[in-house]
Amino acid sequence: MPFTIVRDDITHVRADAIVNAANAQLRRGGGVCGAIFAAAGAQKLQAACDKIGYCPTGSAVATPAFHLPARYIIHAVGPVWQDGNHGERTRLASCYRTSLELAASLKCTSIAFPLISAGIYGYPRREALEVAQEEFRSFLLDHDMDIILVLFDTTTMDYADELRLRVASYIDDVYVDASGYDRRRDWETNVAASAMIGAEEAEGASWSSSSPVEAAAPSTGTHRYCSVCRHELADTSTYCMMCGHPTSDAVLEPFASDDLGATGFDAAHAEGATLADMSFDATAAPAPSSPAPAAAPYAHAPAPGSTHRPRSKKAKAGARPHFSLPNPLRNLLTHLDAGFSETLLAMIDERGLKDSQVYKRANISRQHFSKMRSNPSYKPTKTTVLALAVALELSHDETCMLLERAGFALSHADKRDVIVEFFINEGNYDIFQINDTLFAFDQPLLG
Repeated sequence: MPFTIVRDDITHVRADAIVNAANAQLRRGGGVCGAIFAAAGAQKLQAACDKIGYCPTGSAVATPAFHLPARYIIHAVGPVWQDGNHGERTRLASCYRTSLELAASLKCTSIAFPLISAGIYGYPRREALEVAQEEFRSFLLDHDMDIILVLFDTTTMDYADELRLRVASYIDDVYVDASGYDRRRDWETNVAASAMIGAEEAEGASWSSSSPVEAAAPSTGTHRYCSVCRHELADTSTYCMMCGHPTSDAVLEPFASDDLGATGFDAAHAEGATLADMSFDATAAPAPSSPAPAAAPYAHAPAPGSTHRPRSKKAKAGARPHFSLPNPLRNLLTHLDAGFSETLLAMIDERGLKDSQVYKRANISRQHFSKMRSNPSYKPTKTTVLALAVALELSHDETCMLLERAGFALSHADKRDVIVEFFINEGNYDIFQINDTLFAFDQPLLG
């Protein structure tokens, strides 16, 4: 991915260029500077720095990397923090920008940074991170380069601002741990059951249902159905989860929760029919709001509109009965050709975006995105799909549909999914901020 944050020792990171948090005299110092000199070979590196002699604050110079797993060491001189009112932010931004431009001029395709000035120079770590990311974001708009920010630990991310607290609260609400226990679901079920028991007792009725759903009183309203495949739609969905058709022309039909009727196997059992007596034909199925009448046994003529037909006279005794596919499964198989790549490109076109806008917003390389565009059968990772959902600013339903087309789903048993879901529900599609939060909660980044 073009930008990533890792927790590591910068001297172990493989990149074309490694950035040293240097001093203006380019002498070996402590902290990151001392570690880089030691790993590169102190004498050789100092000799190379002595030939340059001096580098002003906010600027950068390059030397060979010697024994480091890199081609170059870029020595960037950051400001010493005073109080924030002496041009520290401007000079720190210049430090990052000059280093990136120097790496580009050296034909580097990757560069690893420490958090400059945030050590012995005293720059507040959170503010230093903001400056770094602003410069990375701006640079990547016009350049293709992998930028790695190397942090020795996660303390930079350990700050209790309002966003982080809300994310933590959301995780606490919906995250299902390895045991599968969902506290909120359990609580909601108990509350619903208690309310219904109270209603039953108030009316003098007996509690005979085994679940709150079965005991619910009849209610009326409308359902939304896809105009193409007749799949029932969620209230806020903009695409059909089954066939991907836009829901702008969705069909609205009234329903009553107690008007369920008897269909399929239930109806057949009610008539005393056996499994071998039935054959389903989904093409004759009525609309979802018009329940099919009870099916008659195969020996009798089917009732008008029935989904059941008599068994063929040519069928041999004991032969396996034939079942047509139910509507949802048949529609799903019919639309298998609308795979991930096709769905993705349709979403991009619908939003009028350029490819470069999408892969940069998704923190994905141009080469990676080209594979998706050129290969209709491309199989992405879940990380890539989530990154693209963020880049396209998809709603929750649209994100679920795109994941489904790639064979995935959002899971409340995965903390990363929960965090990404939080940002999508919030309408916050800043990939840098999302990755900051994922890193703080020790989760894999998007891109």
